[in-house]
Amino acid sequence: MSSRIPLYVGLAVGYVLGARAGRKRYEQIVATADRLWESPGMQKARDNLTAFARRQGPVLRARAEATAQDVASNVAHVAKDVAGNVSHVAKDVADKTSSAAKDVADRTATTAKDVAGKVSGTAGDVKDRVTSTASDLRERGEDVRDRVVLKASEARDNALEVIDDDDEDDDLSGADDDATRPGIA
Repeated sequence: MSSRIPLYVGLAVGYVLGARAGRKRYEQIVATADRLWESPGMQKARDNLTAFARRQGPVLRARAEATAQDVASNVAHVAKDVAGNVSHVAKDVADKTSSAAKDVADRTATTAKDVAGKVSGTAGDVKDRVTSTASDLRERGEDVRDRVVLKASEARDNALEVIDDDDEDDDLSGADDDATRPGIA
C-alpha cells in the first residue's frame, strides 16, 4: 500500500490543479499528458520494459526447471547406484552363508526401502524448494514491473509539473493579455 501513496498524491494534486485552473486548463493538461504518454520516447521505454520482462521471465523459469530436472535426475541415478550396490552386497553375503544371507537380505531390503523413502522425500523437498524459488522470482519480477510503472508515472507527473510551472510563469508574465484580446472582457 505504501508504494502506491505517491500515485494517490499525484492524482490528488492533479485533481486540485485541474479544478482550480478550470475545464479548459484541465483539458490542456490531459492533452499534454496524453501526448507525453504516447511520445516515441515513452513508447520506447514501455516497449523496452515489456520486452525485458518477457525475456527474463521465461529465462528464469527455464533455469529453475532445468535445475529441478538435473536434481531429480541425479537423485534417481544415485538411488539406482545405491540399490545396485546393496543388491550386490546381499548376493555376496548369501553366497558365503545361508543363515547370515537371510538376515543380511532382510536388513538390506529394509535399508533400501528406507533409502528410497528418504531419497523420495529429499527429491520432494528439492522440488518444493525449486517451486518456491520460481514463485519468488516471479513475484520479484512483478515487483520490478510495478516499480518501473511507478517510476514512469512519477516521470510523467514530473513532466506535467514542469509544464504547469511553465504555464504559471506564462500566466504571471501575461496577466494583462486577456484584457487586450478581442472578445474577452
